[in-house]
Amino acid sequence: MEPKNSTAGAEEVAAEKESSNNNNNIIKERKMSWAKLRRVDSLNMEAGNLSSKPSTHHASNHWVRTLSLAFQSIGVIYGDIGTSPLYVYASTFTDGIKHNDDILGVLSLIIYTIFLVPMVKYVFLVLLANDNGDGGTFALYSLICRYANVSLIPNDQPEDRHLSNYRLDTPSNQLHRAQKIKEKLEKSTTCKVVLFLATILGTSMVIGDGVLTPCISVLSAVGGIKPLHEEAVVYVSIAILIVIFCVQRFGTDKVGYTFAPAICLWFLFISGIGLYNLFKHDLGVLRAFNPKYIFDYFKRNGKRGWVSLGGVVLCITGTEAMFADLGHFNVRAVQISFSGIVFPSLLAAYIGQAAYLTKFPENVAHTFYDSIPGPIYWPTFVVANAAAIIASQAMISGSFAIISQSLSLGCFPRVKVVHTSAKYEGQVYIPEINYILMVACVVVTYGFKTTEKIGNAYGLAVVSVMLITTSLVTLIMLLIWKTKIWWITLFLVVFMSIELLYFSSVLYKFTQGGYLPLAFSLVLMIMMGVWHYTHQQRYLFELNNKVSNVYVSDLAKNEAISRIPGIGLLYSELVQGIPPIFPHFISNIPSIHSVVVFVSIKSIPISKVVLEERFLFRQVEPREYRVFRCVVRYGYKDIIEEPHEFERQLVENLKEFIRHENFMLESGPVEELLSENSAKARKSSGSTVHIEEALDQQIPPQRISSSSIQSIISASHSSNNNNNRNIAQGVDEELRFVQTAMDQGVFYLIGEAEVVAKQDSSLLHKFVINYAYSFLRKNFRQGEKVLAIPRTRLLRVGMTYEM
Repeated sequence: MEPKNSTAGAEEVAAEKESSNNNNNIIKERKMSWAKLRRVDSLNMEAGNLSSKPSTHHASNHWVRTLSLAFQSIGVIYGDIGTSPLYVYASTFTDGIKHNDDILGVLSLIIYTIFLVPMVKYVFLVLLANDNGDGGTFALYSLICRYANVSLIPNDQPEDRHLSNYRLDTPSNQLHRAQKIKEKLEKSTTCKVVLFLATILGTSMVIGDGVLTPCISVLSAVGGIKPLHEEAVVYVSIAILIVIFCVQRFGTDKVGYTFAPAICLWFLFISGIGLYNLFKHDLGVLRAFNPKYIFDYFKRNGKRGWVSLGGVVLCITGTEAMFADLGHFNVRAVQISFSGIVFPSLLAAYIGQAAYLTKFPENVAHTFYDSIPGPIYWPTFVVANAAAIIASQAMISGSFAIISQSLSLGCFPRVKVVHTSAKYEGQVYIPEINYILMVACVVVTYGFKTTEKIGNAYGLAVVSVMLITTSLVTLIMLLIWKTKIWWITLFLVVFMSIELLYFSSVLYKFTQGGYLPLAFSLVLMIMMGVWHYTHQQRYLFELNNKVSNVYVSDLAKNEAISRIPGIGLLYSELVQGIPPIFPHFISNIPSIHSVVVFVSIKSIPISKVVLEERFLFRQVEPREYRVFRCVVRYGYKDIIEEPHEFERQLVENLKEFIRHENFMLESGPVEELLSENSAKARKSSGSTVHIEEALDQQIPPQRISSSSIQSIISASHSSNNNNNRNIAQGVDEELRFVQTAMDQGVFYLIGEAEVVAKQDSSLLHKFVINYAYSFLRKNFRQGEKVLAIPRTRLLRVGMTYEM
């Protein structure tokens, strides 16, 4: 038995030795990978090893949950398109019905427009172009920015591509074409500018909808009170609009869900009334499913028929809301709710109204209310007003959400954003914008007075957004989906043709109200363009004038600079180095906190960044001076935490970084490690290493960056135990030092950079920088107010940037 015991013991020793060797090899490979990352002068991290957390939007939902979400979506996103039957026929037949077959022609147009645009294009195609479950114009732009470097601000970092929500699926193999288009976009400044302008134009048009939807919906609903004359209807509508905007501060979920059951009732009412009118008046209108009546309608009416398309297009208002509000639900839920409830209800409503008009064509101005059976008139009127309020609410809250997104991407002046719901993070309230929208709604309602003129303006805004969405989705098909070219051509030709036809019609009524959304959009685009342009120029100035690391080394040797207790957070937008305002601080206040962190709040073109991947750190040499750089990454739907919580998260991640940075010291000199493992490194298949190797060709090896926060394997047996103990003691001392500094207080240092144009600049550049941007900056919120920084711990120093 003794030989067996001896053999077993030898096997155990061999197994332990093999396990130890494997662990050491794993650690050595990990260190080598980190060492390669340290050669890049950026805050690079090996984030590819983080387990990708599945997005809640993409998780496979149980059918019960999906059906529940489908039911909830009815009350949230269909208020606008659901209230269109109130005014479509009146807006189409503005001069009355000349021929009874015109009713069939318009009904056929309505049926196929709803089927092709909301159903086929949006429900089954555009919804698939979501950004991790979120929709809207900015979501499409962010998706394109992730795949191709088309952002106008050069703050792209290789590590951003390894975020869990950043990764892109490329299901087909049309790679060569996509690569050529990507290179063309990245090299062309014109393409980048056009793409950006198209995005902010679409955004501006949606915000314009936030003004026009409440006006036309409430006016149409209140118009059902027959004894009231036009002036009285206008004043009652204005009173309701003021109330709607005044209750916005209570939050979308409280306001919307209070009336949400009314939308379900509304679809029940309009479908029931439609079927009643169909069977009572004329079943023959079902012939409108034959598209022949469309051609007959245009042949009979010519130009008058083409002009009437401006009224027909109102049947698809609110379609963009299905995509914009996708983040609260999921694709399957929206598909079920629209195709199962909304689509058949709308068809029944329009078909029923057409059947009524065949018998009473003279009542076309008030088709909906005149076609309601007497006993249910007032209940329908009440439900119609509730539905109009919800339609208004959906577009108002959508405007808030879009402005919040554009704010995070540096495309809008700073405003106060209040998050009103703990359940839905995307639901926000912006006081300044709320009251601007309210005043605009009151002015439009009082000035236009009728739904016909507002409808002319509304149609232009709706079709413009759809054209931009079609263009962006086509680009996504080419770049990201890599769809076969004939499918892309079919999509572009069919939907662009339909939307351009409608666009030409609504543009014809430019002088009759169509100018309004363009005027709104022009003002908003100028505001967003000025802000973003100056933001870009300021970033480029800081990038070109960043401080070298030698300055910090000299600062450490300067005995005249005193260290004061606490942690100092110096805010800057620069992610590639030390901002030029830092020496200005030192020259004015010759002291520095015991721990200094240069903090850069960076917006990433994704909807959300998980907390584990939010903070990136790098230590600035000399190490004993305890100066760090930190990039804090947020998606455009992320919430910036309150100061106390932000400080806690930053310090905790800083400690974790210090642990990993000291762990790296075990590997010895970086260049030696790289030399030893160069062959293995070249064979590594990770995308992080590939990116960093490409960057190595441009960046000198001696410029060393830190590793990032990463979870590492627990098995870390090292043969040099004495060295480990020394390093562990050093880590403990550093962690205690940082904690002590935090206990002594966290202080915020913000540079107030006054930007002015150079004397030799063009007149346009001087006007934008010196006057337009200065006006916006003085009349909107300052950075510390947006970040809610405590005034008692805030220090500001002014500096002038000549750009």
